[in-house]
Amino acid sequence: ESAAIGRALTGRLKKILIVTRNFPPLWGGMERLNLHMAEELARVAEVRLVAPEGAEKHVTEALTVIPAPLKPLWRFLCTAGWKALREARAWKPDVVLAGSGLVAPLAFFAARACGAKAVASAHGLDMAAPHPVYRALWLPLMKRLDGLIANSRATRQLAENIGVAPQRITIVHPGVELSDADPGARRRFRVVHRLGEGPVLLSVGRLTTRKGLREFVSEVLPRVVLRFSDVQLVVIGDAPSDSLHAQIQSIDSILATAKNAGVEKNLRFLGKRFGAELSDAYAGADLHVFPVRHLPNDPEGFGMVAVEAAASGLATVAYATGGVVDAVSEGISGLLVEPGDVKGFAEAVCTLLRNPLSSVRIRCFAEQFAWSRFGEKLSRVLLGGHDEYFQRPQANATDTL
Repeated sequence: ESAAIGRALTGRLKKILIVTRNFPPLWGGMERLNLHMAEELARVAEVRLVAPEGAEKHVTEALTVIPAPLKPLWRFLCTAGWKALREARAWKPDVVLAGSGLVAPLAFFAARACGAKAVASAHGLDMAAPHPVYRALWLPLMKRLDGLIANSRATRQLAENIGVAPQRITIVHPGVELSDADPGARRRFRVVHRLGEGPVLLSVGRLTTRKGLREFVSEVLPRVVLRFSDVQLVVIGDAPSDSLHAQIQSIDSILATAKNAGVEKNLRFLGKRFGAELSDAYAGADLHVFPVRHLPNDPEGFGMVAVEAAASGLATVAYATGGVVDAVSEGISGLLVEPGDVKGFAEAVCTLLRNPLSSVRIRCFAEQFAWSRFGEKLSRVLLGGHDEYFQRPQANATDTL
């Protein structure tokens, strides 16, 4: 079926030109998403990628990388825009896909230069960034794209709020890696990091204002410690160095907050962890906490770490904001709390520490987000007669695939 989609209508393998700055060697949720997006599309189409220098080290031979300097931003945009335009004219792709709203204008002009469809992947913040130049120049072009792929219902609403026609928006949730449970992972993680047998809370992600870790440490963790004195909060991640908008919460500031709250002994920072080490962390924890704050100009587009946790059978407690509500199934893969309700968050944490949810049901929830399913949905949108998705009647235009 995938091969048929890739050869739909023309009888030849279709061509997709992807333009993105969010790609390894940068690492984060958007970067992982764009990497998987490129790899999945390469299974059914010819794919070329305009991406930061060093990207070629992280992709398979099926992907052709056209590098552009990562820094400074203006240089990346100018170089990537020129290379995308040149590639579009010479190679004549069927679709030019922007990996985020930041590079949507580059994809738009490249597509117009060769008669291709111009589509962008939207993540949330790229629809709501408050910078006046961005809003004046970038957002009007997004409304002229042939299609927009939103990562959640919340991102879809943000896109509609800036004037993107509903019939041009389709939701495709990000994916997750599924693997068999490793029976030795839990003990291995706890032994390596000397965590003992007490309850372990896990936080995974960049240390930014939106992620709300400092507020969790000062307002929620002390309430949990009162009931579980030996609880440990293990933090994986650090402050971003290449983020365009996010405000940083430094490790020092979080540690100072923990000391003032009397919970510094209940806090551990492990820095960045990937692959098997991150999988062991999910297996070794008792609960994943995701205290994302509700900030109007800095939304959480989806919440991939909650789905990653679910893929390991680990439940999540999170504030019900932005796209997080699509990433956590209430009572199945975790509990959702009203934004800002610190007492309710602490109660939810304590509830799940005492009465854990079924890991089997949690994993079943995660299966719908498998990368293979993500690839199939994305391929149908971009290649399987994409006019069907981006020009259908308004009443059905925004249904989730």
